[in-house]
Amino acid sequence: MKIHLTRQAELAIITIDAPPLNLYALDLDAEFHDALDELGDARALLVTASGRVVSGGVDVSLFAAQEYREDAQALFDRMLLLPQRLADLPIPTVFAAHALCLTWAFELAVACDLIVAAESARFGLVEKVVGLTPTMGGTQRLAARAGVGRAKELVMTGDLYDAATLERWNVVNRVFPDEGFALAAERFALSLATGPTRAHSATKQVLAHFGHGGVPEADAHVTTIASALFETEDLPRAVHSFLADGPGRATFTGR
Repeated sequence: MKIHLTRQAELAIITIDAPPLNLYALDLDAEFHDALDELGDARALLVTASGRVVSGGVDVSLFAAQEYREDAQALFDRMLLLPQRLADLPIPTVFAAHALCLTWAFELAVACDLIVAAESARFGLVEKVVGLTPTMGGTQRLAARAGVGRAKELVMTGDLYDAATLERWNVVNRVFPDEGFALAAERFALSLATGPTRAHSATKQVLAHFGHGGVPEADAHVTTIASALFETEDLPRAVHSFLADGPGRATFTGR
């Protein structure tokens, strides 16, 4: 098995484990989809990796096997499905990068809601070394986070960027010390898993509308999305807790 799904209370954890370099391959892709199928009632997802790197990239033999453009496009269409499924999940998603994170893994990272990185982590979209452009959504998702100019820089140079730089560019959300990184990433994701799950989902819906049509489209939908939260269990209970006990004391069930 190259993909492992575990649970820590309400948090689902998907771990990439394909030593030595955690390269993308079709069997890994299939196992990752299977893990997503098994998330069940998880209230947040943490994606992480084992080994000395998050990933060294894609198994280039996949590209060598493509004889015709149509075959290549079929492969790329399949590869793109994985980050699309991550982006479409209704629960908070966190990608944890502890070390070198190249190509497909970086593209999965920017498909998640939040990225946390160890101080020594490095990131790169290096597809140019084989004359290719990223195919799993990384270019456009980097543009959404950091702007078109930065996306062009990352892809066209193929350089490696440290976590601090990408935090400054709004690609990485939090940088944690190398020592204790795995625990810090898990605690961060658990804090989301125990929060108001339906409200987090609503936030993702509002921002999806923003992505499609900017502030006007988000404005057209936000009140409908927010008012629906009054049909959940968590909102009225949290409001009562706030009034009775003060802020920050409410607990949430995700319902």
